[in-house]
Amino acid sequence: MYSSIPILIFTFCLLCISKSQVYGNELFENDLFSRTHSSVLEDARLDTFSLIRKYGYPCEIHRVYTEDGYILEMHRVPHGAHDDRNEPRPVVFLQHGLLSSSAEWILMKPGKGLAYVLADHGYDVWMGNARGNTYSRRHISMKPTSSSFWKFSWHEIGYYDLPAMIDYVLRETGVAKVQYIGFSQGTTAFWVMTSSRPEYNDKISAMHALAPVAYIPNIKSPLIKAIGPFTNSLEVIFKLIGADEFLPNGKMNELAGQKMCIEEALTQVLCTNLLFLICGYNIDQLNKTMLPVVMGHTPAGASTRQMIHFGQSYNSGEFRHFDHGWLKNKLIYGSFKPPAYNLNAIRTPIFLHYADNDWLSTPKDVDRLSKDIKSVVGKFRVAMPEFNHLDFVFAINATEIVYHRLLNIMQVFDQ
Repeated sequence: MYSSIPILIFTFCLLCISKSQVYGNELFENDLFSRTHSSVLEDARLDTFSLIRKYGYPCEIHRVYTEDGYILEMHRVPHGAHDDRNEPRPVVFLQHGLLSSSAEWILMKPGKGLAYVLADHGYDVWMGNARGNTYSRRHISMKPTSSSFWKFSWHEIGYYDLPAMIDYVLRETGVAKVQYIGFSQGTTAFWVMTSSRPEYNDKISAMHALAPVAYIPNIKSPLIKAIGPFTNSLEVIFKLIGADEFLPNGKMNELAGQKMCIEEALTQVLCTNLLFLICGYNIDQLNKTMLPVVMGHTPAGASTRQMIHFGQSYNSGEFRHFDHGWLKNKLIYGSFKPPAYNLNAIRTPIFLHYADNDWLSTPKDVDRLSKDIKSVVGKFRVAMPEFNHLDFVFAINATEIVYHRLLNIMQVFDQ
């Protein structure tokens, strides 16, 4: 069966700190909570809609049906907290990364969270949620308790989810095109959509890729590298990490975030080291006070097949469809090996933003991607050597380091 974040944290404890740093039940005493800011703990419990409203911004909930029956929830911030003028605004669509949700765009509060920054700069902000995460766990005929519900990878997110959500946004707003911002897997799904359904290139005025992920042979993250060797045998890996959902969120995750990751907790080092182990190390840009909030919302749920698909990409060094095994591949694709995605079909203007210390989206792999997608207009390196993968959404100075440049580029495509 699959693990959970609390189990990962306790396991990682054995590697990261000595026994002298742990004081047993003292970690869970009530006086620890009394020294933690109540607002932070509240943010760890509130959902995306409630968090946005808490900080004085308008928020709407929208639901859309995919062609294959999944029911997805989107969150909209139609304008900034202090600008409710009834006038047309440029529309931007944000798609989250792996094991995350729309919450990642607003967890760092106004002035820091990208959704707030965009809304305050005059954008009509729409945030998608991929199938299987906290907000998109419904289907017209299947339940999340069914294995059939989880038989998807990031291919289906790109092929079904993104088109359904983008079409819905276009209908609701009446605009001809939207700007797209993707983070991590949110970029992967975009490559799938625009290469497999090229008509969607005409619905996006510009695509801004934060920590773009397609080719990953140079990945440094131990998580994906550990899965990679087993992906040729789906039965084995299903037994190792579960056949259905990978790292679902729940009360245990929230509890771990609140008790183990708050600023006064001795175990906060576990939370930071766990994040660094997966994404790269940058202690200076991590807001430790906000760790309970991050852990309260992440992981937000994903299918095991999403992880396997990334593992397959690491093994092959290519950007290909899901590998079902040679016999099933022949039935589905007409070939024994899964075909590569046709990146030549992508025509949308692309802007790639990458970092040297990103363990999931390495500079070498981003450079290869920039050469294979002919519509790449710009490739921008973050001017901070320590900047890592999660820093694109959670860094203390992400607004100054990344978002200001992003806004300058977006202005060119405002409609």
